[in-house]
Amino acid sequence: MGRIGKIVSPLVVGAIGVAGVLAMSAQSAVAGEYDGVTIRILTRPGPVIAKRLDDHGKEFTKLTGATVTVTEVPFAEIFQKTLTDWATGTNSIDVAVLAASWVPELVDGGLIEDLSPYIAKDDKIDVADIAPFFREYNQKVAGKTYTITIDGDFQMAYYRKDILDKMGLKPPRTWDEYLAVAKATNGQDLNGDGQPDFGSCMFKKRNAQSYFAVMSFAAAYVQTQGTGEGMFFDPDTMKPLVNNEAWAEAFRIYKATGEYGPPDEANHDVGDTRALLQAGRCAQVIDWGDVGPLSIDPAGAAIKNKMGSIIMPGTTKVLDRATGKLVACDAQRCPHAIDGINYSPFAAFGGWSGVINAKADDKVKQAAYDFLSYCNQAAQSNIDVTMGWTGYNPYRISQLENLAPWIEAGFTEESANNYLGAIKASLNNPNMASDLKIPGTAEYQGVVLDRELARFIAGEITAEQAVANVEAGWEEITEQFGRDKQKGMYKASLGITK
Repeated sequence: MGRIGKIVSPLVVGAIGVAGVLAMSAQSAVAGEYDGVTIRILTRPGPVIAKRLDDHGKEFTKLTGATVTVTEVPFAEIFQKTLTDWATGTNSIDVAVLAASWVPELVDGGLIEDLSPYIAKDDKIDVADIAPFFREYNQKVAGKTYTITIDGDFQMAYYRKDILDKMGLKPPRTWDEYLAVAKATNGQDLNGDGQPDFGSCMFKKRNAQSYFAVMSFAAAYVQTQGTGEGMFFDPDTMKPLVNNEAWAEAFRIYKATGEYGPPDEANHDVGDTRALLQAGRCAQVIDWGDVGPLSIDPAGAAIKNKMGSIIMPGTTKVLDRATGKLVACDAQRCPHAIDGINYSPFAAFGGWSGVINAKADDKVKQAAYDFLSYCNQAAQSNIDVTMGWTGYNPYRISQLENLAPWIEAGFTEESANNYLGAIKASLNNPNMASDLKIPGTAEYQGVVLDRELARFIAGEITAEQAVANVEAGWEEITEQFGRDKQKGMYKASLGITK
């Protein structure tokens, strides 16, 4: 899978100090090289993502003299603020750290810098150590690198291994089994405080990334032929693949998990759900890779080394794209199935990634690239991903192959192998589903899908009405951007060349 990158463990940091790590991790940095240069970064509220950028910014200042400022805005505002700032020529932002899936629209507008020439001259970033999915699908648009990954995102399922073992239950392989385990464990006292706890925890608040979970559910029902097939549109017509039994079933499962969750789950943001998890109140959780490190954080003492990690559950029934019906898996329909179950782990969000304003001053652009490279490099990121509060999940091969940093962070060898094994099983699955990466992604998902999902959860509309409304909304966005143009971008995002 590639060579192992240089790792600086948390114990090494303690032994030699931050200054020593900085000297090791940025050997070619020149003190004072960027004196007088300010790098203005926009991203989501901290401590997740933003605080670690700020921490590394202070380190980068000591190394180079550059001033790094981090401005935080609510998640739902990041893309529009970036687009408006750069498209109008305001240019008050030099770097945006946002979803990789939003980048093609910025590329299409000529708003962000092509980083390929920078990478070609960078002898520290070690691109070969970045896992192929993130290197090829996340960082590139039409073969050129426009983003630098600082976080690798896709969703997985997690379960309380101690509770399932005690009850004689097996980890779920399908969504039906997930609901069965949720039902069996719901109402049990999972943390010994005498209070009934929950069979499933999943944040569902509107305008808070909750819609990624329903896409994770839909992936296994919709995509069967490999990553290049896609799950959102017919690549030949750009007709949405959403108004069908597969997506309607995903909506229903999403809502059904709430029967075994906290009573106010529809208003929970990610922090609310993770607080319940760390308190030991959740038998199962759907989330990104943060759960592993969160489980060994001091706040997660109730679940330390008790969380099992698995690839997202699959299904034995999949979409017949000609009829819109769910049909049984067979060898032809589901060539990648395991024991008759089609799995399709979904790269939800793709990962927090840095992009640079094409209109920034040339010296600022170089300084900004050097800073993003610094954050991405193994010496920094191999530590970042072991700390749950950062929001940074593994994306380097070395982070998946070397257990030492994980064990030093507090994992047992067994729990580290389990957590990293589930990540590798997801990344290596030939049917892994890529997130949508075309102009308008923020509207397709963060506006239309999010709105109709919230209406469905609130009981205003049925699942069938919801997916029909999503289809209509997606068609409007496609027409707005231009069907032929969108079709070309969608095909390119899936690697389709014909």
